[in-house]
Amino acid sequence: MARNPQEYVPGNQEAPVKLTSLADMLQWAQNWARSRSVWPLGYGLACCAIEMIAAAQAHYDLSRFGSEVFRSSPRQADLMIVAGTVCVKMGPRLRLLWEQMPDPKWVLSMGQCANSGGEFYDSYYTVQGVDTIVPVDVYVPGCPPRPEQLIEGLLKLREKILKQGLKIQGETD
Repeated sequence: MARNPQEYVPGNQEAPVKLTSLADMLQWAQNWARSRSVWPLGYGLACCAIEMIAAAQAHYDLSRFGSEVFRSSPRQADLMIVAGTVCVKMGPRLRLLWEQMPDPKWVLSMGQCANSGGEFYDSYYTVQGVDTIVPVDVYVPGCPPRPEQLIEGLLKLREKILKQGLKIQGETD
């Protein structure tokens, strides 16, 4: 895996896949296309949101990884990036946004506050991890995580999407 966006070389991260039928080939092609055209919905709540916005600027260029523009409607997105502290009162709204997203959908938890409550873990009003509200696919650690870490998380999500429903060589049934 690339340590930073400049080291990323397309095609080096994919493991060999057994394609034994036409259905497997079509599934692989669909997963490949999905993994390279993720449409994120930014749910920015704190300082992590500033880093998320910075990652979308020209210096880091998220568009080369398929995440062109942050969507403002959950009905147009397939990835929710939760960046920052989630309060108890925000939980139902977060769940509603996740339910409005079309399938297939993924969630990326960005920063220690979203992952586990962070600095405010002992507060009565802080959710102890966004995974208690919605299922999380990728966790990005840090306080706040740098844009390079967010890009690394998106590349991990890309690998996960590519492998959905396929048999990887060397894995047993």
